[in-house]
Amino acid sequence: QVQLVESGGGLVQAGGSLRLSCAASGSIFSINAMGWYRQAPGKQREMVAIITSVGSTNYADSVKGRFTMSRGTAKNTVSLQMNSLKPEDTAVYYCTALAGPGDYWGQGTQVTVSS
Repeated sequence: QVQLVESGGGLVQAGGSLRLSCAASGSIFSINAMGWYRQAPGKQREMVAIITSVGSTNYADSVKGRFTMSRGTAKNTVSLQMNSLKPEDTAVYYCTALAGPGDYWGQGTQVTVSS
């Protein structure tokens, strides 16, 4: 089992920045990759960014050049730096751990970007 705890998020004006963090605990040795997904009201959950165990990253086209996902000094932590935020970035953001036994999800954190 892997437990994920997210922090960060909140309300920001368009053009502003926010930083999300996620800490994994439990069977972290089983994690192959970690990622951030988001779900806006009435929309499906979508991938935002993923980072593999070797540090390779992949981003959704809609956030490329604005969002940066990175690992913390502690191997079980990841962050998502979000710059130049747009109202369409408003969503609940979820941290996920992609592990051998299955995928694990955090509780989600709200990001609201006002115009």
